[in-house]
Amino acid sequence: MKINTNMKRAGMILGLLAVLAMATDAIAAKAPPEKAVNINTASAEELTTVPGIGEAKARAIVEYRSSQKFTSTEDLMNVKGIGEKLYAKVAPYVTVSGSKVSNETGAAAGSAR
Repeated sequence: MKINTNMKRAGMILGLLAVLAMATDAIAAKAPPEKAVNINTASAEELTTVPGIGEAKARAIVEYRSSQKFTSTEDLMNVKGIGEKLYAKVAPYVTVSGSKVSNETGAAAGSAR
């Protein structure tokens, strides 16, 4: 009986470890884009390469810019669901003009604002 209980516990632990491993992969931070993403021209797919921007936010950005062009990266805060906190996270990786990349970090060096 004791062996059976220990085997059940071991099975449960292994199962939990497998779930944790899958969850870790799912929530792992995505690598930032090599070049700043132009929010005026990027596709929704390209926008999702920016850390913090998922499919829904990318669609909202594309929808917003269909009625008005972004004149600065701060205009992202006019998009529903993007506030100061998320903007601060994405700002280094977005631009409204050509891409600018720092050779030291791989992150955007100078977003046009």
